[in-house]
Amino acid sequence: MELETSIVLEGLDVEKPVIIASFPGIGLVSTIATSHFIIELNMDNIGIIESRKLPPIATLFDGVVLPPVRIYQHKDYNLVIVHSDIPIIPDIAYDLSNTIVDWAISIDAKRIYSLAGIATFEDKRRVFGAATQKELLNEIKDYVEIFKTGTISGVAGSILNECVAKKFPGLVLLGETLGFNPDPRAAAEVVEVLNKMFGWEVSTEKLIKEAEIIEAQMQKLAEQARVQEEKVGRKEEFPMYG
Repeated sequence: MELETSIVLEGLDVEKPVIIASFPGIGLVSTIATSHFIIELNMDNIGIIESRKLPPIATLFDGVVLPPVRIYQHKDYNLVIVHSDIPIIPDIAYDLSNTIVDWAISIDAKRIYSLAGIATFEDKRRVFGAATQKELLNEIKDYVEIFKTGTISGVAGSILNECVAKKFPGLVLLGETLGFNPDPRAAAEVVEVLNKMFGWEVSTEKLIKEAEIIEAQMQKLAEQARVQEEKVGRKEEFPMYG
């Protein structure tokens, strides 16, 4: 079956890179993490992913149009990031995952790390991990909690399935988050795990500050909602004065 997805590259100057793939999901954990890498490391935009099934959206950064699914590289870190600004519908997940894994094989990449969030009610800020082969778990077991049972949905899961099918080493890192609100703290934990695994020194200070701002905003909204509920409650108690 012919794929409807293609990678358009301007140039690739890394050899046997690690690939990190990130698509929006719960808590936007993966998207925030890779955006942070791209900005902090001033990574080079070297290509895009095209597909007729992607929505007709162009994203903007500092007034410049950027296609929604882009590829970045960093020579010193020997790193390639596949980053998407938009959620991916199931109809394109197979094509997209197949294209990414085939490309990873063609450039002799070492590994694909698929990033995502995982919702829990414990708020322990853990990072979970899983892999496509048992021996790969040895590479991450000292840095994460192994995600033993469950499901990984979306493109993150689809990429892993393609890695299994093509016998290519794939791993996933899942940042623990409480819900659907953007969670920079969870993203920061994922970045720190990658720092430890690869000996990188990507600061997470900005992410923590971002988290504090978001938490303050959420707290303010919650307080406003509480005040509003109290006002409504008082009206219900004394309807004749409403």
